[in-house]
Amino acid sequence: MADEKNIPVTSEAVPAPAPAQTYTAPAYSHGGHRGDHRPNRRPRRDDNDGKRDEFPEKVIFINRSAKVVKGGRRFSFSALVCVGDRHGRVGLGLGKSTEVAEAIKKGSENAKTSLLSVALAGNTIPHSVYSHFGGAKVLLRPASPGTGLICGKIVRAVVECAGVRDILSKSLGSKNAANVAKATQKALQQLRTRDTIFRARGIESRLKKTA
Repeated sequence: MADEKNIPVTSEAVPAPAPAQTYTAPAYSHGGHRGDHRPNRRPRRDDNDGKRDEFPEKVIFINRSAKVVKGGRRFSFSALVCVGDRHGRVGLGLGKSTEVAEAIKKGSENAKTSLLSVALAGNTIPHSVYSHFGGAKVLLRPASPGTGLICGKIVRAVVECAGVRDILSKSLGSKNAANVAKATQKALQQLRTRDTIFRARGIESRLKKTA
């Protein structure tokens, strides 16, 4: 006991214990086994992803309406959607629902079932055309390459879905989005190429000379 009391006390610091090492699971590549855990793996691409871009859609406008009931107001939405393949086919569809996303989906489905063919001359239209629907009036004129889409947002949405890249337009009369869109679609339906007009008139000699 006497020896323990006479032990000298030193001021040296006691080393801290080493931190415990944590195990990190390695990130496996796509070439691993089926049972490997792959937290960073990309989700598998659906086979229908390539078909979704076949008919690009553009929402022209969304309208909200309210119905007053005993418990308050109930809102519903209507969406006008334009769909086209950008190769001479375009369609308009109106969808209604209590949710915006569902209304857009219904409008897109209705537009795909009412696609109409449009006669194009390269990236523009073959000739000038004027059309009206209700109080809306639309004038479309062909443009030289590189001009672009010189038109309003509603007319732009319709002609862009149809595949037109160079055009001059003027919207007259009513500014109602639905009427302007339908007037634009009606104007595109009136387009005729030179070959189509010759065949309708029974002129085959000019077709052979141009060929």
